[in-house]
Amino acid sequence: MLYKKAVLVLAAVIVLAGGIVTGRELFILNSGKDQQISSDNISKEAAPVSASAKPPSTIPIKGLADLVKEYGDLPLADAHNHDAGGYAYMRMIETWKRTSVDRIILFGNVSDPSAVETDAIAWKAYEEYPALVIPFFSGINLKDASSLEVVKLNLEKGYFGIGEIAAASVNSPALRNVPWKTDHAMDGFLPQIYELAAQYKVPLLLHIDPPSGGPVYQLEEALEAYPDTQFIFAHANAYNSPDNIRQLLAKHPNLYADFFAGFTASNPESANKLEHFVPVMKEFPDRFMLSTDSGYGLKSEELAIEGMYRLIDELGDKALARKIAYDNLDALIKYQPATATQLEAIRNMKLAAGQTYDASGLTKVEAAKLLLKKVPK
Repeated sequence: MLYKKAVLVLAAVIVLAGGIVTGRELFILNSGKDQQISSDNISKEAAPVSASAKPPSTIPIKGLADLVKEYGDLPLADAHNHDAGGYAYMRMIETWKRTSVDRIILFGNVSDPSAVETDAIAWKAYEEYPALVIPFFSGINLKDASSLEVVKLNLEKGYFGIGEIAAASVNSPALRNVPWKTDHAMDGFLPQIYELAAQYKVPLLLHIDPPSGGPVYQLEEALEAYPDTQFIFAHANAYNSPDNIRQLLAKHPNLYADFFAGFTASNPESANKLEHFVPVMKEFPDRFMLSTDSGYGLKSEELAIEGMYRLIDELGDKALARKIAYDNLDALIKYQPATATQLEAIRNMKLAAGQTYDASGLTKVEAAKLLLKKVPK
């Protein structure tokens, strides 16, 4: 009897357990599951979702073509370009058209005897493409008095600015050993050149490195001593902080910042991002201009053009973007007065044609348009 009772109890337990299991599986089936849940499955379902987990971004990254399509209606000027060297501008013409770059401050080599030749190439490019090219010159020996005569002759001819010139360079592999550079911004014949620049109302594009310490203190000395001279700090954002630029612009109203956007956007050595400079640009909207530096240190010059567009996109304000992309530089160029040499050439040209001409009040841009008409193509 005891044996039978034990068997019956055991059978009841088995049936009861089977019912529990069967009931659990039925619950699972009714819940839409088509298989038993293992302990692994239970632990996976119970694991909480990380609060930091975010779905992947679905916003596509804009390419250069997208940026040109979006902002190509804005005029765009490259305030710092070395493509007179080796006639590189000739292979860039189509790229500039495709990427809607409207004006180019063009020169070649810097503070080196070879710059005399590239200055001449920049002028030739201007004669070929006067609506595109704005010629600057750099082929002057900053420690020789003869540089002053070269500056006068070039400005009288119609060049629109001086530079890039190596006013101070310690770190740059390209410029620290060039023979015609100065040690600092008040060295050599730079003070007299600043006076000539003010007289002709042309800007100077100065290379200063490092962009801190002694070289910048001496730049500030020049800015204060020559308040009527317009200084452009070349690639001011390279290896420099927004706060340093802000302090300089706040103290010196005759200083402009050439912003090499491609450096900040694409050079891994940049400690900043484009958005870090936007607040200071909004604070000084009339004092920035964009440039490519011909893509120095980047994979290509086109990547540097893309950097300019990425900065425009980052600004998020088309009115501000137009100032920085074009208007600020244009204002330094279009109001320059015609030179005595240009005016004399125009009078002689008109006299030869049996005409009289009142050339008073002409700007350098207007005078150049008249004179370039007679340049043989």
